[in-house]
Amino acid sequence: MFCYQCEQAAKGEGCTVLGVCGKNAEVAALQDLLIYSLQGLSQVAVEGRKVGVSDREVNAFTCEAAFSTLTNVDFDSQRFVKLINQSIQLRDSLKAKVEAKGGKADFTVGPATLKPEATQEGLVKQAEAVGLKTYPAADADILALKHTLLFGIKGVCAYADHAQLLGQEDDKVYAFVHEGLAAIAAQDLGLNDLLGLVLKCGEINLRAMELLDAGNTGRYGHPVPTKVPLGHKKGKAILVSGHDLLDLEEILKQSEGKGINVYTHGEMLPTHGYPGLKKYPHFYGHYGTAWQNQAKEFAQFPGAIVMTTNCIQRPQEGYAPNLFTRGLVGWPGITHIPDLNFKAVIDKALALPGFSEDVNGKSVMTGFARNAVLGVAGAVIEAVKNKQLRHFFLVGGCDGAKPSRNYYTEFVEKVPKDCVVLTLACGKFRFFDKDLGDIGGIPRLLDVGQCNDAYSAVQIAVALANAFGVGVNDLPLSIICSWYEQKAVAILLTLLYLGIKNIRLGPSLPAFITPNVLDVLVNNFDLKPITTPDADLKAILG
Repeated sequence: MFCYQCEQAAKGEGCTVLGVCGKNAEVAALQDLLIYSLQGLSQVAVEGRKVGVSDREVNAFTCEAAFSTLTNVDFDSQRFVKLINQSIQLRDSLKAKVEAKGGKADFTVGPATLKPEATQEGLVKQAEAVGLKTYPAADADILALKHTLLFGIKGVCAYADHAQLLGQEDDKVYAFVHEGLAAIAAQDLGLNDLLGLVLKCGEINLRAMELLDAGNTGRYGHPVPTKVPLGHKKGKAILVSGHDLLDLEEILKQSEGKGINVYTHGEMLPTHGYPGLKKYPHFYGHYGTAWQNQAKEFAQFPGAIVMTTNCIQRPQEGYAPNLFTRGLVGWPGITHIPDLNFKAVIDKALALPGFSEDVNGKSVMTGFARNAVLGVAGAVIEAVKNKQLRHFFLVGGCDGAKPSRNYYTEFVEKVPKDCVVLTLACGKFRFFDKDLGDIGGIPRLLDVGQCNDAYSAVQIAVALANAFGVGVNDLPLSIICSWYEQKAVAILLTLLYLGIKNIRLGPSLPAFITPNVLDVLVNNFDLKPITTPDADLKAILG
């Protein structure tokens, strides 16, 4: 196997025996073959759009299947076998539709001609010839850009899949996913071609996040500032982790009136700010952090636990027997909920002891999405003009297990008292419970939301830039990003597409970026690695 799509790739170079995330070589191979099959499906889809053929089933499937290959989403080998075969069936059906319209369907070489082996063992062996290092490329820089494009597309597909479940779609997103996947198999693309596609990936990801934002806010309302307790109540309990608001809503509906309190974990913390979710009286508080202690927290939770899509650590590390999975998460040995019927979860919660007593912990604030922040924009602008508020720091992104991620905790602790920290995604759990106080009634720590709420952060930055009559790069704003997996890659590409400069990225740079490609990013966007909190703060603030 060879995989280096996440920040914690072995030795900062790539996993070759077992993924740091826990996936084995067999699963890695099947993921590679699935992506290869999607390249073939995409080649046909690109030709189809030329003659007016766009198949919704193909579109949605492509995103769902690409999403299934993200870091820490799905390690069930049988699922990948099914997805590979489904990809081929859809490809051949689409070929017939394209041919009937007079389009090109007679591919003779490449992924559009893939004939999968009949057994899982055969598929694994077949995958050896189509891994990351086999993509057509004249040099290492071309290959690096193809990998960057692929990982960005995976992030786009995650957001597009979430949005589609909430009824939000745009064929422009699907068309680019197919264009990009097909481009990875192309023989004749140069450096500038691929750089253009990489930035276009950022543009399309902005649209995908906008769709997901519309789905969330359209169904649940715009988040409002909300105090969330970190303690717990005596009684039965369900813990919901991951990202999916639709799953959480159904759990709240189905558990209502049954004497069960529902808690969030990790990236679900921001859901407490949505009016359509916070209305449930048994939606109580937040339990635990995110990555650092997840296995320990799950093992100690005395109720049922539901993992929605993404953000899950290795299943062998002390996971509780009361764990259920949903969405694309399909871990062997853990009960999977295939639909929105959570009766098994509720029954398990009622059978478990729950919390034996009330524990009143501290509280944290969430719900500072764009509407909430822009609602006090006048006060923010006055605070800046009066020199009460010197600088904004957006400190957000992914969390992970590396000790070097303590940089973000220390950075926030050292941010001067006349500065505000905006944060989003699971990286905030390095410092989310810090009491930073306020500036003239404006909290110094503002939780914007989940990783996809980078869309809100962008809207906040654009609105403030317009209010001050300057460009975003002229704002007293610095972005300090932590990345881990492919959704973070897509968000970074969005920031670059928007022309945002001086981003500090860490805790280490992507292994798939070559020195030459890094030079391009540095020269055009002044992208730089984090160093130390003291040095970076001094460089930013002087």
